[in-house]
Amino acid sequence: MSNFDHVEIPEKVHRLINSVFPPKGLFDTLGDSEEELRVLFELEMMTNPRNNLLMGRLARIPEGSIVSGNTANIVMAAFVHSNDDGGRFNDGSLGAWYASYSVLTAIEETVYHLQKRLELSEGGFPQQIQMRQLITTVNAPLLNICGAKETHPDLYDDHDYSKSQEFANELRWPFDGDHDHHGEPGIRYDSVRHEGGVNVCIFKPAALDRPITQGAHYQYDWNAAGEVTVSKLKPVKRSTS
Repeated sequence: MSNFDHVEIPEKVHRLINSVFPPKGLFDTLGDSEEELRVLFELEMMTNPRNNLLMGRLARIPEGSIVSGNTANIVMAAFVHSNDDGGRFNDGSLGAWYASYSVLTAIEETVYHLQKRLELSEGGFPQQIQMRQLITTVNAPLLNICGAKETHPDLYDDHDYSKSQEFANELRWPFDGDHDHHGEPGIRYDSVRHEGGVNVCIFKPAALDRPITQGAHYQYDWNAAGEVTVSKLKPVKRSTS
């Protein structure tokens, strides 16, 4: 796997998250030091029924790697409040920031994964979910595996992420607060869900420029047959009279 090069990411990247998640939180406004942030976050997680899992993920973030300030909560949530099964390039022990070069690719990615979850849930359809667009830039060179679908098909399997997670774990651990040392800051890869699309998976919170910009809101509507329609929501213009 050492034959892969690194590449800078000059483009803005787009991430879509469920709009029910609050845009502001603990890491944005509280705590002057990382030690204080860790204590405050542990107190917050004690009220969560999944606190043991969340605190375990927090403990896996090395010292010096927690970010704070404006929109930091959005960043840290991706690493702590993540899918228990993980994703293509992270297992359930710690989350990552997945984003796409285009919002269309981000839509295709999120529709696919939400669809799979709804299919497994009783009474999943019909369903309506609103998503918030998050926009940022990446400040560290990423390992570039774009174009490797034929040479490394196990990294691009449609459904089985075991090999890609194993590959990513070898790159990610150990890491520290300095993205120039000890572990890759992330991976650039081809989208499996959107032909021609490009994604990034960020392993280190500090590799994301802040503040994160909020973009548009989108609504995903599934009918009773599980067919989805995606609409961009327009802001309501208030009368000045």
